[in-house]
Amino acid sequence: MADAKTLTVPKGATGVVVFADGSAVFGRGFGAVGDAVGELCFNTSITGYQEIMTDPSYAGQIVNFTFPHIGNVGTNLDDVEALHPHALGCIVRQDVTAPSNFRNVEPFDQWMVEQGRIGLAGVDTRALTRLIRIKGAPNVVIAHDPEGAFDIEALAAKAAAWPGLEGMDLAIEVTGKESRLWKDGVWKLGHGYGLNEAGDERPHVVAIDYGAKNNIFRNLVQAGARVTVLPATASFDQIMEQKPDGVFLSNGPGDPAATGAYAVPVIAALLTENVPIFGICLGHQLLGLAVGAKTIKMHQGHRGANHPVKRLDDGLVEITSMNHGFAVDVDTLPANARATHVSLFDGSNCGIELTDRNAFSVQYHPEASPGPQDSFYLFKRFVDGLKGPVAA
Repeated sequence: MADAKTLTVPKGATGVVVFADGSAVFGRGFGAVGDAVGELCFNTSITGYQEIMTDPSYAGQIVNFTFPHIGNVGTNLDDVEALHPHALGCIVRQDVTAPSNFRNVEPFDQWMVEQGRIGLAGVDTRALTRLIRIKGAPNVVIAHDPEGAFDIEALAAKAAAWPGLEGMDLAIEVTGKESRLWKDGVWKLGHGYGLNEAGDERPHVVAIDYGAKNNIFRNLVQAGARVTVLPATASFDQIMEQKPDGVFLSNGPGDPAATGAYAVPVIAALLTENVPIFGICLGHQLLGLAVGAKTIKMHQGHRGANHPVKRLDDGLVEITSMNHGFAVDVDTLPANARATHVSLFDGSNCGIELTDRNAFSVQYHPEASPGPQDSFYLFKRFVDGLKGPVAA
């Protein structure tokens, strides 16, 4: 790293990430030209970069990939979790190479151009990861200029002026704006996303979209539910008009306490009416807030597809996909809520269940995309629980 007041742009550098303190890391830019400010985080997944870039939970963030070969399988029309990317950009070790996969439709670097996302290659991403682990997730600017004309002091000032994710409601920016019926099932090679044409006898799940990944809805359908998706701002009355058998609370970006200003009263009202609830990630945090717990900003967060989570009931360990920078403070849970899962990386809470209601949630992503499939059973547990007692 170099200081903004003393450094010169190295010859051949066309990309840079600039920190609020004026330090900078140079490399080779790719994707869109320009700059973007956000929180720098790291992801340890070795597959699924397209799913990660399109995950709405990454709104306001720049992803530093620890796996060096990002872009090697290109991109396609199926491996997306939203209509467009939400991560602001990404940092990779190796230059993006020509794609080598039969499913490729477009090279990753060209996809980044078309999607307006900035990339930076030729960087020691492991060193950046170590920096984040030591100092926490910093506010940075990522920039790409083919001429290498960077005003480092101005970019550092931009990073310093950005307020950060704490206190920021981003769910309102990424949620779908209208209600819709979701029909796609899970993807299968050679078949794509199958449509579930079963009738209305299926349990009706109303999914609140705080920035949901599409594969969550697909897994709810696969588990046997009829799924209606409502925006993050849906009121209690709007939800109940749908006559739900159960309500799902989705993942999403930003500070749960900020989103909770409008989401928590709705969830609390649903709990009062004994509506069954299942939450994932931000939805997990919002359920915690709705029962009186608090959430905290994590030092570095959890992002990857290899996170071990222990089930407290039976000691079984699930390898999970994670993407979150906030967590439920387990010490603030009320008497009617119990912790069900814990991270084996740092001991943070990864699941809760109410003892007097049919309501539970997990911090991790059981739908994977990318990631392991150890936790698919949670969708089945929720949907089956809408038909009668949950199986042990």
